[in-house]
Parts: sequence; structure tokens; C-alpha cells
Amino acid sequence: MTKVTLKDIADKLNISISTVSRALDDNPNISVRTHEKVWNAARAMGYVSDTHFAKDGLKQSNLIGVIVPKLSYHLYAMVISGIENILEQRGMHILICQSNESFEREKTLIEELIAVGVNGVIVSIASETKEFGHFEKLKSRNIPLVFFNRECNAIRTDKVVIDNRKVAHEAVNHLIAIGCRNIAYLGGPESLQINLERAQGYKDALEENSISIKEENVVFSKFDKESMLSAARKLLYAPNYPDGILTFSDQIAINLMVAAKERGIAIPEKLSVIGFNNEPVGELIEPSLTSIDQPAYQMGQEAAELLLKQMENENESFEKRILKSFLVVRKSTNRNRT
Repeated sequence: MTKVTLKDIADKLNISISTVSRALDDNPNISVRTHEKVWNAARAMGYVSDTHFAKDGLKQSNLIGVIVPKLSYHLYAMVISGIENILEQRGMHILICQSNESFEREKTLIEELIAVGVNGVIVSIASETKEFGHFEKLKSRNIPLVFFNRECNAIRTDKVVIDNRKVAHEAVNHLIAIGCRNIAYLGGPESLQINLERAQGYKDALEENSISIKEENVVFSKFDKESMLSAARKLLYAPNYPDGILTFSDQIAINLMVAAKERGIAIPEKLSVIGFNNEPVGELIEPSLTSIDQPAYQMGQEAAELLLKQMENENESFEKRILKSFLVVRKSTNRNRT
């Protein structure tokens, strides 16, 4: 599929190209009815204008778009550094975008990056994203695409991830080894593929150790503070609250610890907690947080290398690189049992 042009829209509506152009420029001489017809057709056909960017001299031939859910997450800051390390050696520049976990924002960013004329896009998908047509737009225009950390199986392209199921399994085995038996999983948004993989790793470990999986011990949360605290309280205010909890992220783990303090539950004496991503703040809080470390900088480097490989090789042999991660044990699981 080639890029949709003004002529394509004009042919579809059986009007002149000049009328289409003036309608898209919001020319006051165009009737409201024609204006609406043109804009509706343009949206439906996936038309993106690059006139504005060309005028401003922004169109680049060495520009790579990078979309992350949140710039404030340490993981993504490190990934961006890894991407820069590789691409700057090739004389390329990156345009960093933040989806704020929004599906609509992510779609808009993809359209804007196409309009700018990027040579490729590296993405960790937003937690709200459940449809992937905007990524198909990149593929249809032969714009290289690489997913990292958060992936989606619906799109055939290169990916850089960790083995979320395996490392979650190892984390729960650690909780079992220190004596926990009533173990919960406090996850992120249920729609995220990696969230479901971590939940499955949690279940695998319990089944292997002949520990029953309790439906009430698997709770999911959005990433806003209110949702995280609400999900944590759902677990901790239960009559028989868990003695060990694996969480989707360090942010969720920290909010869980806040809720535990509010409830009067001592960590790690009465409750052991494991986070995910090994954010620097985990070492500073009390008790310090046991967390799963991800090789974020390496993840960025490998994503950039795969993107360059796509740019240089037009075949459709895509690669999924699975990086090693490990558990960093700190005080939140340092339980002394008699």
C-alpha cells in the first residue's frame, strides 16, 4: 500500500484535487458539507499531510521515532540511552514521544511520525492499546518497526523482550523458599500481554509447588496512584491477607507497601514483597525493595540494532530477542523465620 494522496481522495469523492486541498486547509470558501465529506474520507483512508512539516523544514531522512508509555519510568530512560548509543554512531537522531499509556495518543503519535518522515519507529506499547491498526500503517508504508519490553503478537516485526513468564516463576519460587504460602500476584492492566505472561509464571510456580491458586489472590490495577492503592487494599484488607506478593512493577510494589503500612502489616515479617524493573528508588525506601532487574540499556541497544537491520534488509525474516533478567534480593523479602 502506498501513501494516500489528495488525488486518491478526489477520485473517491468525484471532486477536484484543488477542492480536496482547500477543504483540508479549512478554506472558508468550501461548504460545510464538502468540508465534512473530505475530512471523513481522509480519515477513513488514512491520509496524513506532510505539508506543514515540509514548510517548517522538519522532514528528516535520518530521524527515528521512539514511543514510550512514560518518560518518568527509569526503565524507559535507560532504554532511550541505549537506543541513542547505537543510532548516534550512524549519524541518526531520535524523536522521543510519550503516549502517557493512552491508545488514542499512541495512534496520533504514529500519524505524526509518518508525516514527519521518520525512517523507523521503536515502540513500547501503551497499556490502553488493544487494537493495532496504527502499527499496520507503518508496515504498509514499509517503515521499519521494532517493539521492546511490551510487545504484541498481532504484528509481525522485530521484538526485544525478557522472558516474563520465566522470571515471574523464579520470583515466586523465591517467596516459597523463604516460607511464604499464601502468595498473590498484583498485576498491571489486564490487557497487557506481558502482564498475562507474568501472571502465568506466578501460577506455574504455585502449581509446581502444590500450592493452590486462589482467585482472590490475582488482582489487576491501572497505573494511576488511586488504582494501585485500591488494588493493594483489596488484597491487604482481606481476612486472610497474603504473606507474599509479586507485583507487576516497582511503582505498584511501593504503593502496596504504603497500603501495608496503613494496614499495620510489617514488611518483611508479615508480608514479603517483590517488585519489577529494579528502579533506583527501590534501594532508598525502607525496607529496601527486592525487584526483578531488566537489562534496559541493552534492550535499547538491541532494539536499535534490529531497526538498522530492517532498514538495510528488506526481507521479512523477523527476530525476537529474549534478554536475561534476574532477581535482586533486598530487605523486603529478607524474612527470618524460626
